[in-house]
Parts: sequence; C-alpha cells; structure tokens
Amino acid sequence: MHTVSGRSVFGFSLAMLTSIMWGVLPIALKDVLTDVDPYTITFFRFMSSGLILACWLSFRGGLPTARQFNRPIAIGVFVAALSLSLNYGGYLIGLDYLEPKAAQVIIQLAPFLLLIGSVIWFKEQFSMWQSLGAITLLVGLMLFFNQRAAELIAGLGSYTLGVLWIVFAAFTWAVYALIQKGLLRHFTSVQLLMVFNLFGGIAFLFLATPSQVLALNAWQWAMLIFCCLNTVIAYGAFAEAMNHWQASKVSAVLAITPLITIVVIDILAWWLPQYYQAEQLNMLAMFGAAMVIVGSIVAALGKRT
Repeated sequence: MHTVSGRSVFGFSLAMLTSIMWGVLPIALKDVLTDVDPYTITFFRFMSSGLILACWLSFRGGLPTARQFNRPIAIGVFVAALSLSLNYGGYLIGLDYLEPKAAQVIIQLAPFLLLIGSVIWFKEQFSMWQSLGAITLLVGLMLFFNQRAAELIAGLGSYTLGVLWIVFAAFTWAVYALIQKGLLRHFTSVQLLMVFNLFGGIAFLFLATPSQVLALNAWQWAMLIFCCLNTVIAYGAFAEAMNHWQASKVSAVLAITPLITIVVIDILAWWLPQYYQAEQLNMLAMFGAAMVIVGSIVAALGKRT
C-alpha cells in the first residue's frame, strides 16, 4: 500500500497550486474560444502535453514498454484514454455555451460521480458524512441554477446544452478516473498521462483545424500556451501532492476550485470591464455555489470531517 511522505505543508501547497491552475483554466480557455473551436484547442492541449511528457520520460528512461500492454490492460488504457478525451472535448463544448463560473460549479459533479462509482465498482464504504456531503452538493446545484430554472426546463436552448455537455464531461471524467485507479498497478501516473494525452492529440487531429490559431492575437496566443502547459503543471502537482498528503485532504482542497474561478472572473470584470463580463449571481445562487463547495469537501473527507 502507498504511504504518504508526511510533508503536509508541501502537499497542501501542491494541492493549492493544482486548484489555482484548474480555477483559472476556464477563463483562459474562454479567451481562446472566441476565435478557435473546441476541437482545435483540445488537439493542441493534448498533443503538446503528450509530447512534453514523452520527452521527459524518454530523458529519464521511464517510457512504458510493449510488455506492459497485454490485451486486458490495453483495453483498459483505450477506454480510459477515450473517456478522458471525451471529458476534455465535452467540457470545452459546454464552456462555449456557459460562463466559467457555471461550468466550474457543474463540473464538481465529477468527484461525486467518482465517489459513487468507487462504492459500486470497488465496494468502498459510503459513510453518513459522505451521504450528507452528496446531498448538500446536489441541493447546492439546484439553488445555483435558480435564475436559469425556467430556461433549463423550457427545452434544449444554448444554456441547457452547455449544462448537459458539462454533466457529460463530469461523467466521462469519473469513468476515466475509475479505470485509471486500476491501471496504476501497471503504470506510473506520468506514463498513463503521456499515453492518454498522445491518444487525445491523435484523436482530435481529425476534428481540428490548426490553421485557426493563425488568427489569434498576442494575448490569445499566451492564453493558448498557458492552457497547453496547464495540463502538465496541474496534473503533475496533483500527482505529487498525493505522494505527500492524504488523498481525501487533497480532494478537499481541490473542491475550492469553483471559488477561485468565481473570485478571479469577478476581479477581472471589475478591473477590465471592456474585456471581461461576469454573470451576476443572486444571493440564492451564491449560497448554492457555497453549498456545492462545502458538499464536495465533506464528501471528500468523509468521517474525518
């Protein structure tokens, strides 16, 4: 069984870095989405991250070997890679319809679905505290959408489509994470991330239009490069945080990611109103967002709350 190093301050710092990176990611993606379609952005993110990780593993002599890919493992790798690719693509398509605030709150369904999947697939225990956290999260989501309730019920408008795409992204991420949990017995996390990213890059190459990036201005180029590096930095910090701190505590820190997005986008809308506009949330929606964050933390910590 893997044991953490006990360097809790370092683990907390890495978890916070991951949360910050993921918190600002949808804001950067939104800047690029104005001129580049989701498939092209996803292709650049996957391929650049995959090549960076391949170079890193090659330098360290840690590339996976063909012997590691027997038939059952190869099938698992394929399904996990496909699920992560659908997660990236689905999230970006949904973000194209939604504000970053809404996207980040909805995507909190992902760890909740992972928790449910772990109970069903791995027969893990589901404590009373985790049940309370799950209920708090779901009620919070309903409150968060109180201003858009009529639009969501009315039919498949753009906002409803965006919500459905983000829910789909949360579901596919949970599938990816459940399969990866088993694959970590045969590969390192970096090896799997390299394989998944290269798979996604090749898959989205057939849907992408790389020439679109030629129309980007300097700021958008900077945001695209940041989005490409974000995967390597955030996932690297996340994996390293798990080596130094308990997984439940890392997950609890990551639950504040929507709060970071909400705060950053509001600051940008106040500072640069000509470039950024923030959706105005009423008190009930803000209370719902807080419930989602608290519910995620309680579900992650379980009986240790």
